[in-house]
Amino acid sequence: MKTYALALDLKDDPDLIKEYEAYHKSIWPEITASIKESGIGQMQIFRTGNRLFMLMQTSDTFSFDKKAIADNSNPKVQEWEDLMWKYQQALPGAAPGEKWRLMEEIFSLKA
Repeated sequence: MKTYALALDLKDDPDLIKEYEAYHKSIWPEITASIKESGIGQMQIFRTGNRLFMLMQTSDTFSFDKKAIADNSNPKVQEWEDLMWKYQQALPGAAPGEKWRLMEEIFSLKA
């Protein structure tokens, strides 16, 4: 199993943040299916202010490149991504079109 941490900002607007959270309380079934089919076993998103943090646990065969190819060919995923961009904004330093940014692990405590 692999673990990935990613970050993204929401637009700093309380009404938009509330809408974004409402969508995530009832994510479309096609979206959860695409997440699972890509090899993501667990996914959690946390928020503080307008900053989002995503934690993903994946199979050893998971690939961001393969997921991107599958997502780009899935009209429902594209519809979801377009809708979510209404609420999201790129992190400082993000490449053009980059949404979620992979975070670098700088500390790990293993029992």
